[in-house]
Amino acid sequence: MASGIFAILDDIAALMDDVAMTSKIATKKTAGILGDDLAVNAEKATGFLSSREIPVLWAITKGSFVNKLIILPAVFLLNWLYPPAIKMALIVGGLYLAYEGVEKIIEYFFHRAKNAAQVVAESTLDENDEHSEKAKVKSAIKTDFILSLEIIIIALGATLDKEHNLLTQILTVTVVSFLATVGVYGIVALIVRMDDAGFYLMRKSEKANFLSALGGVLIKALPLVIRALAVIGTIALLLVSGGIFIHNLDVLHHLVPEAVPSVLAELVVGITVGAVTVLGVVTISKIRSAFKNYG
Repeated sequence: MASGIFAILDDIAALMDDVAMTSKIATKKTAGILGDDLAVNAEKATGFLSSREIPVLWAITKGSFVNKLIILPAVFLLNWLYPPAIKMALIVGGLYLAYEGVEKIIEYFFHRAKNAAQVVAESTLDENDEHSEKAKVKSAIKTDFILSLEIIIIALGATLDKEHNLLTQILTVTVVSFLATVGVYGIVALIVRMDDAGFYLMRKSEKANFLSALGGVLIKALPLVIRALAVIGTIALLLVSGGIFIHNLDVLHHLVPEAVPSVLAELVVGITVGAVTVLGVVTISKIRSAFKNYG
């Protein structure tokens, strides 16, 4: 009886060791997308009232966990029933990310002709409007869904060989998904609370010293970090979408010259596809409006 228990424990230990090693490999393969995930979600989680930052971030984090609870069984089921469906899902998600990235660029360059009073009025409305906050959270969770899908599929790809059984695959992908959510949103929480940390350090130091100076740097750096994240987040959306198309569409993969850096190729493809998608959405919207007015 005792020997049977020890045998089971030995099997469990071997399984956990295998999961740990495979998770390490899968995490390395998803490192790039995790960096993009951080930039995108940090940009999505900023721009709220200070008192609402943590509640909003927690709502997005919970949505991220729900996304992964949906994606994990769906990906394993699709991979078993019809593997090409995963590629299709990735491409549809890439279209959404490319559309959102190009839309942000268009908004920045062509929709800035608003006077200061109008901008202040709109920002005040956004800060106090519960519906606006919910809309931003919903948008962030949608984006997280696409990024989570790619993370899970990349992690799954690292386990799809004869050496790993189904249980190892499930545990590995689950571990990587959990670490992705906790790691990304933990860092985002630190970023959005930089100013509070700065004020805390300044209050704690009774005179001008290193802690006081550090607090001042954190407070002054937050607006710069937020602006930088807006730019980095937009670029990350386009890079992720471009990478999805290049790696999953053989036509594009062969069209891109080997001499072209992958980052540049992904950015160009992301912008191009995003521009076409935006044009298509605008055209369809105008056609629908014309039909409504005609009717």
